[in-house]
Amino acid sequence: MTLTEVATYLHKPSGWVYENWRSEGIPFKRVGNQLRCRFSDLEKWLDRQAAE
Repeated sequence: MTLTEVATYLHKPSGWVYENWRSEGIPFKRVGNQLRCRFSDLEKWLDRQAAE
């Protein structure tokens, strides 16, 4: 998923996702100069957030 797709899925602005992905632990990986995230990794991250 792209940063924009993740932002849409999380119902957050793209700018918030970009500024906070490291501090929030959103599981992005750099692919070239872009951030990408697997949907399954994002779902696991969301499950951990709900457990906290």
